[in-house]
Amino acid sequence: MSTTPATPHHPKFVSLEETEPQGARFRLVSYNILAQVYVKSSNFPHSPSACLKWKARSKAVLAVLKNLGADFLCLQEVDEYESFYKGNMESCGYSSIYIQRTGQKRDGCGIFFKHDSAELILQETIDYNDLVNSIQHGTVLSDDIQNDEQDSKNKDAKIKSGSMQKVPQDRGDPIDPRVRLKRDCVGIMGAFKLKDYHNHIVIVANTHIYWDPEWADVKLAQAKYLLSRLAQFKALVSDRFECASSLIVAGDFNSTPGDKVYECLISGNPLASSGTVAEGSEDAPIPLRTAYGSTSGEPKFTNCTPDFTDTLDYIFFSPSESIKPVSLLELPEFDPSDVGGLPNFSHPSDHLPIGVEFEIFGGL
Repeated sequence: MSTTPATPHHPKFVSLEETEPQGARFRLVSYNILAQVYVKSSNFPHSPSACLKWKARSKAVLAVLKNLGADFLCLQEVDEYESFYKGNMESCGYSSIYIQRTGQKRDGCGIFFKHDSAELILQETIDYNDLVNSIQHGTVLSDDIQNDEQDSKNKDAKIKSGSMQKVPQDRGDPIDPRVRLKRDCVGIMGAFKLKDYHNHIVIVANTHIYWDPEWADVKLAQAKYLLSRLAQFKALVSDRFECASSLIVAGDFNSTPGDKVYECLISGNPLASSGTVAEGSEDAPIPLRTAYGSTSGEPKFTNCTPDFTDTLDYIFFSPSESIKPVSLLELPEFDPSDVGGLPNFSHPSDHLPIGVEFEIFGGL
């Protein structure tokens, strides 16, 4: 791999079909930009040290974001929000909402949106530590939860590196569910009116699910809680604004295609399999599809390190007659074994951005 600085790679949107627009179109990108607090040479010995320095990497990330030209940017691992990203993105025409992780964690999730394309009308945050409140004092996780964990161990055992080992192993007592479920993971939801299309609301959610494959039951509990909160938020938006809405859920789900978290989200049902969920799980299912999986197929990988290369990032949407993907952000064709892992001078994060252009047909 070359150690010579190069221009960051700028992916383009590729049309799924050559048709004339029939409704409003907007582009949404999801990107784990790699929190600088996790960028240490010991975590990324395969990466040129120069590309890991904040001054160079921040410029590269900003260049990628600007060139994407997306109407919505769902970013994970944002840890310089106030000092860098908020102001710089404002100068590029983006407003934003942000939630920092709880506890001592310094990164979080942000939704950046072009203020001349969309208007924020409602927002809520998701704190997965709220799952602790659903566990009665002194109880332990059910056998079903522990079985969920064991069932996923074999499939996920290889997921041991990359972004999922950038945090210290401070998980605490695994027997105590109050400790087990307190992972300081978060998400954020916003309801937006698109410019000139005020009879249709787009709900955008952005989240970052817990990383550890040996705690697959915790990841699944978070996915179920996410579905529950999405259903409640969608109902609130519908009641308050009395118009049609589309739902898009993006993020780093730290889960590979076909595993329990993925299948739970595809089903859209927090009761699809046994596990711990918070109040609100009685909400009607919201079936979801992934934009890539339902069209061209899931990417070969979105996270790339020498020890782990696979897909962890997704853009889900609730399929309906009023919205569909019309183009996808291209992903690089390089062989991970040739690259040696990310980040590098062409790709400033260990994840790749994914993106979708949606078209809205109804409710305009």
